[in-house]
Amino acid sequence: MSLFDAFFGEYDGDLAIDLGTANTLVARRGQGIVLNEPSVVAIDRNEDRVLAVGADAKRMIGRTPGSIIAERPLKDGVIADFDVTEVMLRYFIEKARGSNRYPWSPRPRVVVCVPSGVTSVEKRAVFEATIQAGARQAYLIEEPMAAAIGADLPIEDPTGSMVVDIGGGTTEVAVISMGGIVVSQSIRTAGDEFDQTILQHVRDAYNLSIGERTAEDIKIKVGSAAPLAEELDVEVNGRDVMSGLPKTVRIESEEIRRALDKPLDEVTKAVKDALDVTPPDLASDLMYYGVLLTGGGGLLRGLDQRLRDETGVPVNVSPTALENVVNGCAKVLEANALSGGFVQSSAQ
Repeated sequence: MSLFDAFFGEYDGDLAIDLGTANTLVARRGQGIVLNEPSVVAIDRNEDRVLAVGADAKRMIGRTPGSIIAERPLKDGVIADFDVTEVMLRYFIEKARGSNRYPWSPRPRVVVCVPSGVTSVEKRAVFEATIQAGARQAYLIEEPMAAAIGADLPIEDPTGSMVVDIGGGTTEVAVISMGGIVVSQSIRTAGDEFDQTILQHVRDAYNLSIGERTAEDIKIKVGSAAPLAEELDVEVNGRDVMSGLPKTVRIESEEIRRALDKPLDEVTKAVKDALDVTPPDLASDLMYYGVLLTGGGGLLRGLDQRLRDETGVPVNVSPTALENVVNGCAKVLEANALSGGFVQSSAQ
C-alpha cells in the first residue's frame, strides 16, 4: 500500500453507485444517498456534444427536435454506449462530490453494482468507465448481494436468504448464505419490459401511440400483478395512429394486468428455476424466512401475492426497495470491506 492510499484509504468522499438502466443512485461515505437521477443523457448530434444529464435530460425524452436525442446509455443492466456512460458517470460523480471540496482532495474510491449474470467483458466495461469518469479505484459488487446487504438480511449466517431484485433492465434472483451467492438467476426482463408491453398494448387495443414516460406512468398508477380489492383506471393521452390527432382514452387495471402476464410469467419462472436448484436445507430456510422483493419493479401491486401463490413460499416487499442496492454498496464502503469476498477491484 502506498503512503497516499494509507492516508486517504477511508476518505469521506468515497462513493457507492447503483448504476441502473432507468435510474442511478449515489451515496457518499458517511452521508447516505446524495443523488438520485434518471440514467439519461441528451446529445446534440449535429454538434456532437452533451446538452444535459439526469433529470434535465429525461424531461427532453419525446420532446426534442430531430438533431437532439435523449438516450439511456445502459441497456438490460449493461453498458450499451461506453463513451456516453463515461460522460454520465463523470457528471454524477462530480455532482455527488460537491463543489465545496478542497483543491487537493483525492479522487474517490467508487463501489459500483453490476448484474450477477453479466460477462467478464461487460464487467470490464463498467470498471473502465468508472475509472475514466474520475474514480481513484473502482470496485464491483453484484446487485443481489448489494441488495441483501442494504436490506439487512443475515447474509453471513449459515441460513438461506433469497432476494428478487427487479430493476429497470434486469431481474436478479439469488439465494445467499455464508457471505456468498449459492444460486443465482439473471434475466433481462424487468421494469423496462413492463413499460414496453404496456406501450404495445395501448397501441394494439386503442390505436393510440404513447411514449415511454406515459407507459411508465400507467404502470405506476394502475399496474398490478394480481387482482385488486378495488380495481383502478387512468386517463391516457396520446396520438391516434390512424388520424394523427391527439386522443384520450380511459384504461382499466384489469387489462393492464392481462397485458403484463407474459413478462410477469418470465419473472415467476426465474424465481421457480432458482428455487428448483436451491439445496434442500436452504430451501427449508426460505419457507421460514421467505423471499424479499426489492428494486423498483418489486413495487408493482400484487407481485408479492402472485409469487406467493405460484411458489408457495412467503414473499415480502422491502420497505426500502428503491434504495437497497446503493445502501448495500455504501455499507461495504463504511465497513471498509473492499478487500473482502463481496467485491472485486477489477473486472477479471
